[in-house]
This record gives sequence, C-alpha cells and structure tokens, in this order.
Amino acid sequence: MESSKINVRQLFVLIVLFEHGSAVVIPLGVSAKQDVWISILLSLAIGLLLFFVYRRLFEYYPDQPLTAYLPQIVGAPLGKLLAIVYITYFLYIAARVLRDFGELLLTFAYPETPLFVLNAIMAVTVMYGVYKGIEVLARTGELFLIVLYFLAIIGFVLVFVSGIVDVTQLQPMLEEGWRRVWKTVFTETLYVPFGEMIVFTMLFPYINTPTKVGRAGVVGMVLSGINLALIMAINVAILGPDTVSRSSFPLLDTIRRVQVADFLERLDVFFMITLITGGFFKISIFFYAGIVGAANLFGISSYRRLVYPLGLLILILSVVIASNYAEHIQEGLKIVTFYLHVPLQVIIPVLLLIIAAIRRRFNQPAK
Repeated sequence: MESSKINVRQLFVLIVLFEHGSAVVIPLGVSAKQDVWISILLSLAIGLLLFFVYRRLFEYYPDQPLTAYLPQIVGAPLGKLLAIVYITYFLYIAARVLRDFGELLLTFAYPETPLFVLNAIMAVTVMYGVYKGIEVLARTGELFLIVLYFLAIIGFVLVFVSGIVDVTQLQPMLEEGWRRVWKTVFTETLYVPFGEMIVFTMLFPYINTPTKVGRAGVVGMVLSGINLALIMAINVAILGPDTVSRSSFPLLDTIRRVQVADFLERLDVFFMITLITGGFFKISIFFYAGIVGAANLFGISSYRRLVYPLGLLILILSVVIASNYAEHIQEGLKIVTFYLHVPLQVIIPVLLLIIAAIRRRFNQPAK
C-alpha cells in the first residue's frame, strides 16, 4: 500500500462519484416500471446495512485492506484464495464499467469508431490517474464534484422549465403491489451501486481519521441514493415507464428531449461530461482496489508495477466480455448478479463479520 492519506471529505467525494458512476448510465431498476424510485430507496436502506458490515470489518482490522485480513479471519489457505477471488472481481467489474462507457460513446457520438479505441482512451486515462495514487484521485474528485453538481442543477432547471415533465406517468404507484418492487431490489438495484461499496474496504485504511469512515459512507450513500431515485423518477416522468424500460441509456434520451424557447437544445454535452467523469472515477476505484490487493497479496513492493499490465488486461477484457451491448447487459443481470454480486457483496462479508466477531470474543487466531 502507498503511504498517502485522504481525509474524510475526500472519502465522501469518492463515494458520491463512485455511486453515481455507471448507475446513471445503465437502465437502473427499470423492471420496477414507474416504481423504480421506490426500489432504489429500498435498496439504499439495505445497502446501508451492508455498509455497516464493511465498516465493522474495517474497525476490527483498521490498518489493513480486505485482501490482507481475509487470511486472518478464515486462515491462510482459504483467505488467500478469497483474496484472489476479490481481486479478480474488482478487475472484472472495472472492465464491465469500462465497457458500459465505451458502448455509450459508441452509441451517442462515435458510431464509426472501433470500441477498442474508445475503451483504450478511457483506460489510459484511468491508468495514469491510478498510477498517481489515491490522494491525487481524491483531490481531483473534489474539483470535479463541484463541476458536476453545478451542471446537474442547471440540467434539472432546464428539464422542468422545458415543460416536458409529466408526473402522472409515475402513477399508479405500486400498480402490481410490492412484489415487483422487491424483486427489482433483490435482483438489480441493491447490488449496483450500493453493494459495490465492498470495494471501499480496500480504501478505508487510507483515511486519516478512521473513526469518521461510517459518517462519510452513510452521508455519501444517502445523498447518492436520493439523487439516483430522483433521476430515474424524472426519466419515467418524461419518457414513460415503457420507454424507459426499453431504453439502453434512459438519461441520455431524457436530456435529448429538453428544448427551451425553441433555441436552447442539444444539451447532450452536459450528460457526456457528467457520465464520463463518473465513469472515470468508478473504473479507477475498482482498478485501484484490484491492483493494490494484488500487490499486497503477492508481496510486490510497489503497486505501480502492476498498473500498466493489469490496465491492458481490463482493456482487452472490456472488449471481449460480450459480443454486443445487449449481451453485456443480459450477462450483468443474469450471471454477474447471482454468481458474483450476491456472494461477494452479501454472503461472504456477513460470514466474515460473524467469524471475526467470534474470534475476537474468544481471542482465537486463524490458522
């Protein structure tokens, strides 16, 4: 691990940028139709419970990332195996998010450009940022968060001024009862983006005031969850639940409909700045967690030695991961959720906390 430290405000900034990341790009929770905002808020509540698990593990091992204390909880053989699994998971999700943004650029602005080229530009930028270290990423995030919120406020004002919002499209509420909402929570919105906070177990040791980790995490997640619920509610109120459920990029379609006074239109640039910035930080955090974990596990003196080889790996993986965007999304919903997100975000961390609590109570070291 590098010696740099970040403060609690910078942790909050990284959490907000990370939580928005690809969540505003993909059709988040659209299977809940007009109740999508309810599913996001419910997922936020459960996601906060998961975050308390992650934070508690950090309190037990305050100077170590997840991959370092796994062997201490479950023993060296199994712990190292789980560490490899989590490292692979972080790098794989970084590649998936990179593919999300490559597809967005391909669809929106560069239909004739090869996907590999678009992904390579983002990947090189991510590699450079990660090479500079967590402190540089955090300071950059502070600057960009201000810019993004300024653009977001302007965007919301223009959306409502344009008169295209129809709140009746959010009705009837709970048309099919709670079943559809809860199904969306436990198959989609809980894991992306709230369960993905597991990656911050690799960043918590860098905080210079460890006692404030919980506060920064809760405030950052709550703010992000409310923002995402509001964004998806506006998407539905403008496009309608059926159109949103069929759209590959709902927010982009929403922004394209904004027109004020017959001359102010084509506000896509606001969308692109926001999305590319959020994507950069989400990919960077997953990538950083993966390479720091690998360096720690395999005893490499500097994580920077792994930046470019593993960066090339996620670039290639982002292209070959699926033959098209529809397959990519389907894989994310059907395979990644149940075989990666559920065990690695929920089941294993909860079991780790139980075992760690028992060991601490009876003072039993792992073998």
